[in-house]
Order: sequence, then structure tokens, then C-alpha cells
Amino acid sequence: MTTSTTSGPRATPALGDFSGTLALVGAGKMGAAMLHGWLGLGLDPARTVVIEPKPSGDILALAGRGLRLNPAVATLPDTSVIVIAVKPQSAAEVVPGLAALVGPSTVVLSIMAGKTLAGLERALPAATAIIRTMPNLPASIGRGITVAVANARVTPRQRDLADRLLAATGTAEWVADEALLDAVTAVSGSGPAYVFLLAESLARAGALAGLPADLAARLARATVAGSGELLRRSELDAATLRQNVTSPGGTTAAALDILMAAGGFAALLERAVAAATKRAGELAD
Repeated sequence: MTTSTTSGPRATPALGDFSGTLALVGAGKMGAAMLHGWLGLGLDPARTVVIEPKPSGDILALAGRGLRLNPAVATLPDTSVIVIAVKPQSAAEVVPGLAALVGPSTVVLSIMAGKTLAGLERALPAATAIIRTMPNLPASIGRGITVAVANARVTPRQRDLADRLLAATGTAEWVADEALLDAVTAVSGSGPAYVFLLAESLARAGALAGLPADLAARLARATVAGSGELLRRSELDAATLRQNVTSPGGTTAAALDILMAAGGFAALLERAVAAATKRAGELAD
């Protein structure tokens, strides 16, 4: 039976008591966003290692605060946490080289899309504790949601630490069935693109209705952003909020009659998520 727990909503836990060494492998947009979140929660830069061949100015600045940037792997002690944040296509080249960093108490946390627990287990030493995650783009502003699944080697203490690290960029959900990550990828991983398409299409429709294009774009952006924030804050579900906006016989009802005709928007989105789920499974290794 699949179970799920969440780290939110609750206060984001501090990391000031973290006493091990954290190695971040890959400090692109998502990796850097996570790093800044951890440091904001009190992670000591001196306990942090970043392996990144093309560090940004921000990462270089952190090196001046004690963060170890691109040290020789042989000089590093066993690490408590290794976070793999490289692009999936780089995994075959990067992951096997991390074996020297893995010790008996190390947990490896991967944010690489499509890279399964079994694939990571083959590339790393036997009995390595591994957590596979699927974050999404809003994590870059601390408003993301990440879904995680652990292999059998992960201890409760390691899971708790991973939960604290993931919560630095938003909320974290845990599932027991790794197969669910294909659907997670389709819903929350790819989901920001669907929302951006909504804003893009709404702006275009506004312009076709006679609004100046720049005004239509501003209205669409503010409407999507504001509605998302309302949904986040409200205790009501999305269906109830939609119904509250819709007066019988009014303008919203007229628009929804089109969007919901013969399944309409809902059916189209179901097909889109199904297609993305299928593709995620095809890309997994």
C-alpha cells in the first residue's frame, strides 16, 4: 500500500544543528536555489562542499565564506549527505565518480529527473542509502513542492534530514511507491509549464478581445499569480473556489460553458498529464 506524508504546512526546520558534511554536486539553477535555502536555514558554509565545473558568481562568493568549491575528492572525508543536482544526461559520467564520497552513514539525495533508485544503486556502492526526488521550478523561489521516495537502506534519521533539506525550497511529500514519480513528474514537475501556457493563452485571448497586448499580458500574469496565491492560502478546495467566482448566468459561467463543454479543459488536461506520465516512464532508467 502506498503512503504519503508531508513536511508542510509547518515551520521550516533549521539546519544550524547539522554537524556533518554536505556535498552538492551540480550548482545550476535548482542546485544553487537549494544551497541558498539551506544556508538561509543556518547551514554552516564550512560544512558544505560544492562540485561545479562552471560556478556562478554567487557560488564563488560563498567560497569566500568558507564553502569548499571543487576540492579533490580524495581530500574529503565521508560525507553525511550527497545531493546530486546535475542534468540527467550527465549522470552516467558523474555518478560513478561519487562512490569515493560514500561512507557507511552517507545518504545520497538525487533531484535528477528519470534516474531511478535501481539505476543509482547500480552506479554507487552496495548498500548505499538513496533518496530519489522530483522538485519543480517554483523551488527556485522557495515555493516549490518536492516528492521523494527512499530505498530500503534509508534510516529514519536520514529521511528526517532529507526532509529538512527539501523543505528549504518549499514543501516535501513522501511516497512509498517509486512508480508514482512518473505521475508526479507529469503533474508538479511539468505543471508550471501548463500554468505558464494558461497565462500566455489568456493574454493572447485578451488581446484578441480588443485589449492592448501589454495590458492583456499584465492582467493575465496578475490574475494567474493572484489566483494561485489565493488557492495556496485558502482552506477551500479548487472546485469550491471556482464555484464561488461563478455567478449563475454571468460572464464567468459563459466562459466556463466553453471550457467545460464535452469535457473541454478537464479532459484535455487529463490527456496531457497521461501523455507526460507515459513519457516520464519511457525516459526512466
